[in-house]
Amino acid sequence: MRASKLQESGEVRIAHSLHKNEEEFVVRRRETVFQSLQKLGKHCSQDAVPNIALLGSGGGQRAMVGLLGSLDQLDKAGLLDCILYLSGVSGSTWCMASLYQEPDWSTKLETVKDKIIRRLSGPAVSWGDAFDKLKKYYYEKEHFSLTDVWAAMVVTTYVKEIDERTLSDQWDQLRKDPFPIYAIMDKQSKQEEAQDPWFEISPLEAGYSLTGAFVKTSSFGSKFSKGSKKKDHPETDMLYLQALCGSVLADGDENKKFIWKKIKDFFQHSITKKRSEDPKDPSEEKGFQVLMDLVDMNLDVLNGKDPSALDQSIRSTLNELSGGKRRVILPTEKLNLADKKAAELHMKQYTEDVCKNLSLWDRFPVLALFSSICICMTQWTWGRKYNFLHEMTDEAVPAALLEGETRDYMDAGVLLNSPYFSVLREERDIDLIISLDFSEADPFKTVREAAEMCKKLNIPFPEVNIPSEDLKNPKDFYVFKGTNTPTVIHIPLFNVVNCGDDVETWKKNYATLQGSYSAEMITNLMEVAGKNISNNREKLLEQIDAVVG
Repeated sequence: MRASKLQESGEVRIAHSLHKNEEEFVVRRRETVFQSLQKLGKHCSQDAVPNIALLGSGGGQRAMVGLLGSLDQLDKAGLLDCILYLSGVSGSTWCMASLYQEPDWSTKLETVKDKIIRRLSGPAVSWGDAFDKLKKYYYEKEHFSLTDVWAAMVVTTYVKEIDERTLSDQWDQLRKDPFPIYAIMDKQSKQEEAQDPWFEISPLEAGYSLTGAFVKTSSFGSKFSKGSKKKDHPETDMLYLQALCGSVLADGDENKKFIWKKIKDFFQHSITKKRSEDPKDPSEEKGFQVLMDLVDMNLDVLNGKDPSALDQSIRSTLNELSGGKRRVILPTEKLNLADKKAAELHMKQYTEDVCKNLSLWDRFPVLALFSSICICMTQWTWGRKYNFLHEMTDEAVPAALLEGETRDYMDAGVLLNSPYFSVLREERDIDLIISLDFSEADPFKTVREAAEMCKKLNIPFPEVNIPSEDLKNPKDFYVFKGTNTPTVIHIPLFNVVNCGDDVETWKKNYATLQGSYSAEMITNLMEVAGKNISNNREKLLEQIDAVVG
């Protein structure tokens, strides 16, 4: 896991060190922290200034609003300028993306906060704008995936904007705010149980946190071979990055029904809209019908229903469209609904066959887009990017990371719903971690699992022991300490202090998968999240004081 040398080949960097620009940033930011500590009456030498990281867990819009409310109270408590790093997973990154649009947001948080709340409480992105964005992704990308669909058609409904700026663009305006780190996960590494699935993206670099293998963020997604860039691709925009970070549904077969239903709704909306705007073309109408039948057929198979009527409809329409010249499609007689895996494999091939047979792409580009979405669904393709480590030779990098030309990336919350491993890099030298937990279920799962994973990887982390009586009735502030480890403060969002006996009611009212929040819901959630900071200001100061060198 330790790189033996620094290797810089083209834009790839393999080393256990910080990027030189991050090192320079840390020096400047520590001066801000030093001045903040002085104002708080915590007098120490500049060398003794602690490195403090604030973590925001996943949790969809609950995490987005909860993090904003927490930061607002950290600011009011005079503690925001003590934070060196701000790292997020999933929904917390949606809040971060909004904040860092504004240069020096932490110096004017009240104004920035109000602007974000107005947007989140306001009108949704229009369906036409979202669809135009999806088409743009489709036509401009070599690796179109379900993450593009998720970005345009789902994430926009929560964040209420289409942010086409890039993360690397923020570097020039990053002066007075904590250093931002967005955490995602390498899907293949998770499946192979490789040592390092943890992937981080900052305004400077994107790469594997524990391995120490990075590429410039502006080049993440470009085509590389043996460490050299072969083909340049535009940097991912912030809308796509938010979808990449917030794509927890990319994991697990049980989510496929949900996504197929979303796609069905999207197709129906698209077809209705197109019919109202354009003259009907019989061939296009038939093409739409084939794809709608195909979506319904996939849903039927997932639900264990006989899809033979839909199959006959598809075959008949394709035969009509091709003038009787269609190619052979996989016969449904081989479909065994009792064997779910076999049925899914059959439908994968069947769907691809139908999409290939639907030879209307040149005449009707929307059909080409819809067909690609169906193929992405059957292949379950999320977050595909070129692998910047492809065909490199370096003993410091796990061999599995060097092989494939592409890698798939997704929400890190699938593996651990908090970005601990982005700040546990030894070279970041973190003294205190403040973990804000916005998870839907077990409020202690993230910190317990982080401790277990660190133990396996020999990464210093304190022991985590939760009183049994707190498991169902969490308090609002926990401290875990160890020898030669960072101190970890763990703060569950909904707890018996800020919610009283209504913890379960709050959880139910702010479920992860629900429509966008009303203005009242946003205000109430921000207040509850903020109490976890304001009620514990003195305890936070006490722990900061304890880690001052």
